[in-house]
Amino acid sequence: MDITAPRFTNEDSAREHLEALRWPDGAECPHCGLIDATKLTGSHHRPGLYQCNSCREQFTVTVGTVFERSKVGLHKWLLATHLLCASKKGMSAKQIERMLGVTYKTAWFMCHRIREAMKDDGSPLGGSGQIVEADEAFVGGKKGNRLSGKTAPAKKVVALIERDGRARSFHVANLHANNLRSALVTNVDRQSYLMTDEAYAYRLVGKEFAMHGRVLHSIREFAKAGGVVHSNTAENFFSILKRGVIGTYHHWSAAHMHRYLAEFDFRYSTKGSNDFERSEICLKNIAGKRLTYRRANPLAA
Repeated sequence: MDITAPRFTNEDSAREHLEALRWPDGAECPHCGLIDATKLTGSHHRPGLYQCNSCREQFTVTVGTVFERSKVGLHKWLLATHLLCASKKGMSAKQIERMLGVTYKTAWFMCHRIREAMKDDGSPLGGSGQIVEADEAFVGGKKGNRLSGKTAPAKKVVALIERDGRARSFHVANLHANNLRSALVTNVDRQSYLMTDEAYAYRLVGKEFAMHGRVLHSIREFAKAGGVVHSNTAENFFSILKRGVIGTYHHWSAAHMHRYLAEFDFRYSTKGSNDFERSEICLKNIAGKRLTYRRANPLAA
């Protein structure tokens, strides 16, 4: 996509693009939810201001979204969203800083706001007759001995992956059975077919699903039952995730890791979409996900 397109360089074009995307049936009031508003066009009104004819509240297309109250131009927000959605391994705040001409602090915060918009709706993965793979890994450090309970410098991540579908990953305190069970039963439909490796932590929780298939990596078994039982999809997700850490982000703090994981989940879950479509999906998901700097930065005074 041409990053010199009008919506990436002109504020009016950016606003019109976002309005058309978010409000295909007309301006929707974020205060009462009705689609019955008048655009205020007087010289003393800021561009893009509407007034609801029902509750009389005024609003713009960014009210109630991750872009609300930002001093950064909307065209820069759209460009940053596109860049983060289009990059295969992510894009650092330093690179966003250079490309948008903003401060590093602003670029860092913008990236985290966009990652908030990338979070999925949390609906259960899988379903009747559908396969969900579960796997775990240490990310951002030396591998260590998985599920051993030993301290490792890397952060522990559990990934749940639908075959040909969505990904959802989590930073967990440890890889004990209770933590893995909590992640699985909270996020995966019990009617799903669960596929894992032979880790003992999966044995009991596997009985809570319609079927539990295991591959024995310890004897170099990577697929069985005609290639149906495997956890290769989840392992592929971790391969992409680790390349992003090594090649782009280098280090994730535990406080913000859930947003970085949401970014990789989103990109994986929309792998069937092109860069333009992926960016549009993200922009449609910006409502109801306010993120303040104080909340994003635990060190903020």
